[in-house]
Amino acid sequence: MSIFGSILSKIFPSANAANAPAAAPAPADAPAAAPAAAAPPPAITVVDVEALLDGMPGASSLNWRTSIVDLMKLLGLDSSLDARKQLAAELSYGSDTSDSAKMNIWLHRQVMTKLAANGGKVPAELRD
Repeated sequence: MSIFGSILSKIFPSANAANAPAAAPAPADAPAAAPAAAAPPPAITVVDVEALLDGMPGASSLNWRTSIVDLMKLLGLDSSLDARKQLAAELSYGSDTSDSAKMNIWLHRQVMTKLAANGGKVPAELRD
């Protein structure tokens, strides 16, 4: 799984439900059921990202609002420079990754923007 995919799965755990195995088919000797009406599409659940992250253990001692390193630590993900460079590649960072301060600021904004684009409620000051 990609690093951003790991971030998404930590913020939106129900997104993994789509990957859950389907229900077992009815036994062959079971009576045939009437055709069922098409199920409505699942409701989109908006996740309050700020509240979710603030409620996580350790959030009060980490500066996840401005630091990609602290955000990744809070989510239990590898926050090493190599992991952040990989995340930068996934998100199409176009600048020099050797300037880690500039890259980290960009990564944090991009992650927050992409969380908002995927159904997260993210305060405007945390996004682009």
